[in-house]
Amino acid sequence: MDGWAERVGTVRVVGTGVMGRGIAQLAAAGGLTVELADVRPEAVTAAVDHVSGMFGRLAAKGRMTAEDAAAATARLRPVAGPLAPADGCDLVIEAVREDVATKRELFAALEKICPGHTVLATNTSSLSVTAIGAGLADPSRLAGLHFFNPVPLMRLVEVIAGARTAAWIPGALTDLVRRLGHEPVLAPDTPGFLVNHAGRGLVTEALQILGEAVAEPVDVDRIARDVLGLRMGPFELLDLTGLDVSHPVLESIWTGFYDEPRLRPSRITRARMEAGLLGRKSGEGFYRYVDGAKQEPPEAAVPAAEARPVWVHDTEPGVRDALGSLLGQNVERGERPSADAVVLVAPYGRSALDVAREHGLPAERVLGVDPLGGFASRLTLGVHPGMDPAAGRAALAALAATGRPVTVVRDAPAPVAQRLLASIVNVGCAIAEQRLARADDIDTAVRLGLGYPRGPLEWGDHAGAATVLRVLRGLHAATGDPRYRPSLWLAERAELGLPLTAAGTAPGDLL
Repeated sequence: MDGWAERVGTVRVVGTGVMGRGIAQLAAAGGLTVELADVRPEAVTAAVDHVSGMFGRLAAKGRMTAEDAAAATARLRPVAGPLAPADGCDLVIEAVREDVATKRELFAALEKICPGHTVLATNTSSLSVTAIGAGLADPSRLAGLHFFNPVPLMRLVEVIAGARTAAWIPGALTDLVRRLGHEPVLAPDTPGFLVNHAGRGLVTEALQILGEAVAEPVDVDRIARDVLGLRMGPFELLDLTGLDVSHPVLESIWTGFYDEPRLRPSRITRARMEAGLLGRKSGEGFYRYVDGAKQEPPEAAVPAAEARPVWVHDTEPGVRDALGSLLGQNVERGERPSADAVVLVAPYGRSALDVAREHGLPAERVLGVDPLGGFASRLTLGVHPGMDPAAGRAALAALAATGRPVTVVRDAPAPVAQRLLASIVNVGCAIAEQRLARADDIDTAVRLGLGYPRGPLEWGDHAGAATVLRVLRGLHAATGDPRYRPSLWLAERAELGLPLTAAGTAPGDLL
């Protein structure tokens, strides 16, 4: 409906918890009259006081003028319950507890008291919009409008159309979200919508790495932060959210997509959840917490080791020069390593042991170094079971002498950072392949909703789609695990030399 977003004047927010208060603050600051409703009158009074106080604090900090704060406060209107007359409401946003039956009952009642032009929106974070709307006489009025907490600071809003949502409503809601200064993305009415679905790439692969005993949680987190540039590692994130929240979401998205291997959860989180190791909220998770502060163990000390020459295999173009320059004078320049040299290999999507076997290198002296990121930050050293410990300690000492932190992990078909990145990119590409969301919406949702430095498709282009494809194919060939099968969206674009962010030619383009 053309111009609807500009004409919206009054919105009713039903539910005065954290999300309801945040939505009310955003809407009132954006110029809308906000009716606050709850089944408990005292909760409405407290919500009005809270939001008014927020405006006062923002004015005191110079983030809005005193006049704007007073005007926004004046636009807050408590009403006598969710079902008070709503003749002037253009939009009702529900923010009550996550329960399908509760939401259905509420919307069935709202439908009867709201005029026909009123759009109904649910702020559900995980429930099917279609299922909620199934209880309405006219489900075309209902859509999802998923804000993220804290609402005023988290700019992303997922706009979700149910199976019977009127075609004009998603576009109208995206325009309204932009009017309020936030960033909308069109998300599918599928398990996890868009942000939580895309976020499975990181945490499920981190748990797989832990389950294989490749690395400890703190090692994975440090690699994720320092090599990939994430603000928070996957295990820090699980601790922050709490396994009582995260594990059920992992399971619901996996089962909702009928056991899709790329989204497979882990026995680890279920066991830890049942043990009460929930994370920050329980004082212990993958880390311990004292007064809410994470107790991260210090970096392991590098043991003394005999100085030995280092020979670098040119596993990838430029690796020998780059790593050799970093290591300095201790690097051998011959075509083959000497009898005493430590051998470093730096492959994509392969283990160090595989490279040693293929090139006839002395396996007991071969270690892997991850080339992802160009050796610019943290270095990851992969150790296989047949390696001579003395050679390993010499390699560790040589890498530590560069001044970069070094994380020692078990050698695997791909290093930790490569696995995390490939999983993030592959899940994002699978969402695009299934036409669940547009490429730009996927990237926007992940950047703003998860705080990643890039969206998954952008990240794949940055790393090189062909490189990501090699990593996935290497993992798939080595393990046989279908979680690593490459998305066709990724494989086709990598082989054609197209960017992952490009839609490409579709059958409809010929008609």
